[in-house]
Amino acid sequence: MAGMIASPYAEQLARIPVREHRIDVDGTETAWWEYGPADAPALVLVHGFRGDHHGLEPVVAQLPGFRVISPDLPGFGASATFAGRPHDIEAYADWLGAFLRSAGIESPYTLLGHSFGSIVAATAVARGLSPAPERLVLVNPIGAPALDGPRGIMTRLAVLYYRTAAALPVRAGFGLLRNRLIVRVMSVTMAKTRSKPLRRWIHDQHDRYFSAFGDRDAVLEAFRASVSHDVSEVAHDIRVPTLLIAAERDDVTPLEAQRRLVGLFSDATLEVIPDVGHLIHYETPGDAAARLLRFLHSEATA
Repeated sequence: MAGMIASPYAEQLARIPVREHRIDVDGTETAWWEYGPADAPALVLVHGFRGDHHGLEPVVAQLPGFRVISPDLPGFGASATFAGRPHDIEAYADWLGAFLRSAGIESPYTLLGHSFGSIVAATAVARGLSPAPERLVLVNPIGAPALDGPRGIMTRLAVLYYRTAAALPVRAGFGLLRNRLIVRVMSVTMAKTRSKPLRRWIHDQHDRYFSAFGDRDAVLEAFRASVSHDVSEVAHDIRVPTLLIAAERDDVTPLEAQRRLVGLFSDATLEVIPDVGHLIHYETPGDAAARLLRFLHSEATA
């Protein structure tokens, strides 16, 4: 693999201390990273499908005054797969509560989920996540069935891709899931920025981390979960103040669906970042962090 392309957020991130941990969470070895001072306000991150904690580091870089807890979801990054249960939304929601307790995370804290992580986080809160967060933030939330999105044809092609990977022998299926050309097509489709250096870095990030998994079946199960559920299914059961940070040009959930979604919560606000798609965390992390900070400040002073 070619040399790593320098992150545009590397200098900011380097100023924030980071500690790596490994813990057992109900039989699943979970890797997690802790950024910032241990006594700062806590923010727990749940990353998206096929990613790991690296994907949300550009957002972490914008939040030097927080204690950020960022685990790799089971089956991805450096975390092990679930033993004895499928990688479905219920399993991830259960794991999230067990992780918080195992890591010693206590209220008050804010929970943030990105993309697939928005479904996991929202489902966990709706089901009575303990310890409960004071606030919930959903970035690029999956607010409607993915097959109904503005690029539903792309989602259907993705379904075919994952079904093919499942039908092939294990080695060939693994190779298809990690095919660099297909990963690059996904990356090019999602990136909206016109900055060539930023696009190159985004593609490099996907090359490095989008295939960081060790079990084909876990990925296939998680994909089925990602296209079978969305936040709208559980929004009415969420009672904590919630911020939705949506993208004007999201290919997964259109803006009209996000506007419908916010009305399903008992207490939610929708913020829309213009001229960006499903990669808010890569392309506009500073804007996302600024909106997050305003939300936290307004809630703290309410």
